[in-house]
Amino acid sequence: MRYPSSVFRHKAHLSFVVSGLTLAILLGLSSCSDKAAEQQKRVELAAQAKLVAEQQAERQANRQRDAAIVMHEQASSAKLRTMSAESRAYIAQPAASISAVPAFNGDWPGAVPPERNRFEKQVQNGIMVAGEIPVSTFAIDVDTGSYTTLRRMLKEGRLPQKDRLRVEEMLNYFSYDYPLPGKNDAPFSVTTELAPSPYNDDMMLLRIGLKGYEQSKAELGASNLVFLLDVSGSMASPDKLPLLQTALKMLTQQLDDQDKVSIVVYAGAAGVVLDGAAGNDTQTLNYALEQLSAGGSTNGAQGIQLAYQLAQKHFVEGGINRVILATDGDFNVGTTNLDELIDLVCMQKQQGIGLTTIGFGMGDYNDHLMEQLADKGNGQYAYIDSLNEARKVLVEQLSATLLTIAKEVKVQVEFNPALVAEYRLIGYENRALAREDFNNDKVDAGEIGAGHTVTALYELRYVDAGNLANDKLRYGYNPKTGNEKYSRDEIAYLKLRYQLPDAAQSQLLSYPIRADQRVKSLAQASDDFRFAAAVAGLGQLLNQSHYLHQFDYNKLSALTRSALGEDTSGYRHEFMQLVDTAAALAQTQRAPIKKSFDAGDKPFPPEDKPHQQ
Repeated sequence: MRYPSSVFRHKAHLSFVVSGLTLAILLGLSSCSDKAAEQQKRVELAAQAKLVAEQQAERQANRQRDAAIVMHEQASSAKLRTMSAESRAYIAQPAASISAVPAFNGDWPGAVPPERNRFEKQVQNGIMVAGEIPVSTFAIDVDTGSYTTLRRMLKEGRLPQKDRLRVEEMLNYFSYDYPLPGKNDAPFSVTTELAPSPYNDDMMLLRIGLKGYEQSKAELGASNLVFLLDVSGSMASPDKLPLLQTALKMLTQQLDDQDKVSIVVYAGAAGVVLDGAAGNDTQTLNYALEQLSAGGSTNGAQGIQLAYQLAQKHFVEGGINRVILATDGDFNVGTTNLDELIDLVCMQKQQGIGLTTIGFGMGDYNDHLMEQLADKGNGQYAYIDSLNEARKVLVEQLSATLLTIAKEVKVQVEFNPALVAEYRLIGYENRALAREDFNNDKVDAGEIGAGHTVTALYELRYVDAGNLANDKLRYGYNPKTGNEKYSRDEIAYLKLRYQLPDAAQSQLLSYPIRADQRVKSLAQASDDFRFAAAVAGLGQLLNQSHYLHQFDYNKLSALTRSALGEDTSGYRHEFMQLVDTAAALAQTQRAPIKKSFDAGDKPFPPEDKPHQQ
């Protein structure tokens, strides 16, 4: 793909002019006036030489691009000639009209201003009085997009805006050593752990963990996958469409002959690239992916409708039927109403077709849209910022990404006011449910995939602790007997509801959480417990939570380093580095540069003065 050479000459000209002016200003401010002219001549000569060199480099780059395009076209033609007639039948002819050369808009493909991206503000959960509101109810969440978008921001040297992180997605990015469920038990196990909180003195931290049963790709059965791919102009940068193409090649390497793959692309219009190819036909799949190029505006709604049509056409009874939407989240043409898109996704979910969303790149990224569509489509929302992340989501966790083992999973915790004065759920703000929703099977909740782990944290304060955020209640006893109405053996009662994938009626699980299961110090808690506390701690610090009173980046760093464990994949060590980066960026923002002197007409930097004897 070649851009007009005049565009590159214009950008190059602007680049050397800005550099020349900057250098000239510095030289003029730090030198005597009789040297300024000489220095200016040197700058102009250097700039002219630079311009000539850049023009020569540009012409050479253009020649190389032309040669690469010719070679690519020749290779593609040769591939098509060698493909069997059966394979060529899968390639839909209208696909060529969808692709276009990306329009050059002058944007740098790396870091972009955060205000152009759309991240929904989260209203933090408050401190609840157990005597007034003893019950907390929420839907589980297995999305991870909030963590990977944060990782990208920190690596680009910027912090997220306040209250934009979904802490539960940070927690659930990591795997924890929860036990696997028994063969004849529920599809997931349930674990609880209780230890002192690192965030506030005289408070406890309760961890609730779920672990789904594991299943290999060979055990998944037949899959009917429809890749719905954004090829609009906003996808042209290397961290978007090229990364997406490589990521999907990784995924297709895991498929076999019983699987069916279709590809729908959308830009100004939507079209079918691949119609039900065999999962093991790697030559056809790779060829179809390699032909994609970016250009045009984004009509995502039209593409979703076409993708669902193909999913219905190749529907596999008793198998996996899923649309995988990959985009930078920029829906700007056609039906953009979120409610209408969600209605479509919910209707298709009822017919057995799930939706997984995968985000790429930044610019006009719509994080909120991606998260909401996946939640309503019985799917997972992930964000891919590197090939390593693509491998994690689409290879290592393929079974969890594709296979739902339990749906409409809800959690309800009833706290004992005799022991617990106050509690606070950390995260899950947009997953909260009304108390009565727990027993209503028609209320939408969350899904667990094969091998998924789900973690939730509650911070709570006992009745006999000091520094209560709320005044104690006057009435906590039975007026007839004068005795407390509650047991002192349990701090809470945990209940979960879930439906099997093909069921419409939920099943109930319940577990008492005993007071005597707590450990006396945070150091005695498991590595997983302390690491989960560290991850949630970073999320709260970056959200600027006002509920952290004895916690800062120094304590966060120490807590993280104490809980790395074995970490065979290196994800926890990477988190430790992100903590250090976030701490440095936060310190930089707290110490703005201020002008502490009035230079007047004096040069800056100041001229050297003779040493005074």
